[in-house]
Amino acid sequence: MNIAVASGKGGTGKTTVSVNLAMSLKSPVQLIDCDVEEPNTHIFMKPDITEKKDATRIVPKVNIDACDFCGACGEICEFNAIAVLKNASVLVFPEMCHGCKGCIMVCPKNAISEKNKVFGKIEKGIAWNVECVHGTLNVGEAMSPPLIEKVQKEIKNDLITIIDAPPGTSCPMITTVRRADYIILVTEPTPFGLNDLILAVETVKTLDKPFGILINRSDIGDNKVQEYALKMNIPILMEIPYDREIAVAYSKGNLMIDVVPELKIKFQKMYKQISEKGAK
Repeated sequence: MNIAVASGKGGTGKTTVSVNLAMSLKSPVQLIDCDVEEPNTHIFMKPDITEKKDATRIVPKVNIDACDFCGACGEICEFNAIAVLKNASVLVFPEMCHGCKGCIMVCPKNAISEKNKVFGKIEKGIAWNVECVHGTLNVGEAMSPPLIEKVQKEIKNDLITIIDAPPGTSCPMITTVRRADYIILVTEPTPFGLNDLILAVETVKTLDKPFGILINRSDIGDNKVQEYALKMNIPILMEIPYDREIAVAYSKGNLMIDVVPELKIKFQKMYKQISEKGAK
C-alpha cells in the first residue's frame, strides 16, 4: 500500500509525520522522500547509504553544421527551450526542456539529436526495518517532477510505502500523490493552515483519491479545521498536541515516538484505519 503524506503549505509537520509513521510500523517499510528540492527525511532516519546514482534526462543537442536555421524547432517548443537566431546559431536552454522530442521530430535536416543531462541524484539506504529513498535536485534546475518520477520508480509494491510529498498544491505535489492509494493531509489549527488545507482538499478531490486529515499541534489554535472536516465529511485520522519534548526532539533530528512512546500506538492505529478504508 502506498500512503502519501502531503500538506497545503510548508511547516505543518509533514516530514515529521512521514518518518514517525514509517518507524511505527512493524512490517518492512519503504520511506520515499519526493520533496526533491529540499529532502530531509534522511536527517531523522540517518540511513546507511547503500546506493547512489545520477538522475539524467534527455535534452536536445544541435549539430550547427547540418542546421539550415529554418526555425521549426523553436516554433514547436511551447517552453522556449530552444531558440533559432536566423543564419547565426541555435540556443538551447536545457533547464526549460520537457523532453518531448518535438524539436527532433520536426527538424528537416536531422540536425538535432538527444543527449543525457544529469539534473539530480538518487540515494538509497537502510535504517532499522525501513528502506529509505530520496532524490536531490541539482541547484539551478527549474523542474522537479521529472526527478520525482524517477524517485517513485524505486517504489516496491510488495512493501508498505510512505511517500513524503512536496508541500503545496502545484505540479510537484500532484506528481507525487497521484501514485498513492491514500493521502494524509497534514495541517495545523490556524487560519493559514485551514486556508491551505482547503486548497489541498480541492486538489486531491480532482484526483479521486481517498484521504483524511492529521492535525499537528492540535491544541494551539482554534477549532476551525475540525469544523471544516465535519462539514465536508472528511475523517480526522489523528491529532498530535503541541509538546515541548517533541519540539526539542525535532530540533535535534530525533523522532517524536522516542520521546512520547504512546504516539507510536496512535500511528499504528491510524495506519490500520487507513488500510481498512483507503486501499483500492
